[in-house]
Amino acid sequence: MQIIKEEVVIDKNRSFRIFSPRLKNYFYWHYHPEIELVYVEALNGIRHVGKNISSFTGSDLVLIGSNVPHLNFDYGIETDYQQIVVQFHKAFVEKNIAPVPEFQRIQKLLEDSTFGLSFYGETKSKVVYRLQNMHREDPISSLLALTEILQMLASSTEFEQLNKEDTRMKFFFSDKVRMGTIYQYIHKHFDQKPDVNEIASLVHLSTPAFCRYFKKQTDLTFTDFVNQYRITQAKTYLLQDAAISDVCYRVGYESVSYFNKLFKKLVGETPTSFKTRYRGKGWS
Repeated sequence: MQIIKEEVVIDKNRSFRIFSPRLKNYFYWHYHPEIELVYVEALNGIRHVGKNISSFTGSDLVLIGSNVPHLNFDYGIETDYQQIVVQFHKAFVEKNIAPVPEFQRIQKLLEDSTFGLSFYGETKSKVVYRLQNMHREDPISSLLALTEILQMLASSTEFEQLNKEDTRMKFFFSDKVRMGTIYQYIHKHFDQKPDVNEIASLVHLSTPAFCRYFKKQTDLTFTDFVNQYRITQAKTYLLQDAAISDVCYRVGYESVSYFNKLFKKLVGETPTSFKTRYRGKGWS
């Protein structure tokens, strides 16, 4: 469960790879030289790209630069989901995009992908439509579709930059602690009272050393991470139509008022408005 360098195999007769991985029961914290575009559709899920740990609801479309560490987007998903992943070599960019003046926007997009870019709105809808049809197209048509998708993304203002700094492996802190151990511990104890002293001991660090390491790796305190994980789980339960008070206790909080306040702080709306808004989109 330590960080892994993935060996991406792309057919020598093609410029990119498109596939639909199923890894929900596997913690795959990894990186690779290839640039990656990921689309995942699910009730709720965790997004971990570089230092950024957040969540998505309904679906997510993320462009991840070369050698940026990331977790598989279907990790821990317990509901139905679909996923499409496109991977292409840096050489594809250097030989086919960088030298072409008309592709300057795409070149800038791919440079910015080292921060991790999450797209939303009409941009996401249009790109997803093209991705879902690429499987059925011949090689030339699918290559043209990929170029069209990159141009859509490059021209869009509907995106969020996930990291404030370059988090490629050569700039990233070495993974001295196995992140999988931390995730497994939180998943097992999020509804109880996760103990920072206990997890520090599990990864063979003193508590102060673990806290410093964790903050450097994720830009979050351990308490912030636990709260974010709990609220991510709470979203799933809310979308399954559980009562708010039941969800509060189910994810380990003892006060409904505190749960409501924290949920609004992290999500930007109350559990009631969140549940109402997504119920109308067919997620309950």
